[in-house]
Amino acid sequence: MSSNKGHDIKSICRNFQISGDYISAAPYGSGHINDTFEVIINQGGLKVRYILQRINHNIFKNPAALMENVDRVTTHIQKKLSASGEATRRTLSLIRAADGKSYAKDPAGNFWRTYIFVEHTKSYNIIETIEQAFQAAKAFGDFQKHLVDLPGGRLNETIPDFHNTPKRFEAFEKALAADICSRAKSAEKEIKFAIRKKEMAATLLRLCGEGKIPERITHNDTKLNNVLLDEKTGEAVCVIDLDTVMPGLALYDFGDLVRTSTSPAAEDEKDLSQVQMQMHMFEALARGYLDASGEFLTKTEVEYLPFSGKLITFEIGLRFLTDYLSGDTYFKIHREGHNLDRCRTQFKLVESIEAQEDEMQELIKNI
Repeated sequence: MSSNKGHDIKSICRNFQISGDYISAAPYGSGHINDTFEVIINQGGLKVRYILQRINHNIFKNPAALMENVDRVTTHIQKKLSASGEATRRTLSLIRAADGKSYAKDPAGNFWRTYIFVEHTKSYNIIETIEQAFQAAKAFGDFQKHLVDLPGGRLNETIPDFHNTPKRFEAFEKALAADICSRAKSAEKEIKFAIRKKEMAATLLRLCGEGKIPERITHNDTKLNNVLLDEKTGEAVCVIDLDTVMPGLALYDFGDLVRTSTSPAAEDEKDLSQVQMQMHMFEALARGYLDASGEFLTKTEVEYLPFSGKLITFEIGLRFLTDYLSGDTYFKIHREGHNLDRCRTQFKLVESIEAQEDEMQELIKNI
């Protein structure tokens, strides 16, 4: 019996419409939420690779609804790309389960899915060049563009209120009031910073409520390692990790790109002098994103691109601070005060963005 992480992968593969003979499977990638495996199948003497994933139902409470989203989104994009001859390379392609569903369940109640392996691509955890920033932003802009006309009604919310910054602030206030670990004193500076910024938390949701920016379909995890780049040309090929694709604001995706791609410092860097928003990286992101999305974004959405980076960075910093005050119950930590260090890097990046916001705004106007 072939097994990985306690799972009988060979048996699980029989639940999918995969022809050929099973050869092997091994853990794949650097993801921390789902269990991902590279599966090799012998098809007529050719070794063909697939990606098999167990969906973490502790994080995603309704895997069937999640997979309905993934199925609708990937099918729609494939139809749009069918004439290109690269539909299964330019977007993820699901392999159907034996019963025709987009997923299969094992006897233990785990939910599994299988994708065609996108060959001759690489992913990177850290942006190394301006071109990578441009390509990543363009890929996410293209992804949003392909989905502006998705038929069939609103997608399911796989994690409700994921980017609802006012609700994140309410959670912070509750954690501060409870202070169950008596940590508030050690985070006094960060707490004061968060309270000073409270007013901006509702900005984007207010604009949406006023009809000035529309709800769209967004990816909600726009890191570089969620874009596959061609291993020879470096061109963006395919956006991956679609578990958080759901209704949202386009600015959430761009804002998280700014947060994750413009500072050279690690997310938990203790030397805050290393944390800064690099204008050349912001410009590459803006040019790449608008190259793909400029034709469908509203004037207000474009205007708020610089602000979105500040807001999402603040929101993530607030979540780190909330978790620190609550006893580190959500984000994994590897040292004492780890979440507070993460909070400090995010808040320092917020300050760096604020200091350059006028210049960022001017840059956007001139693209």
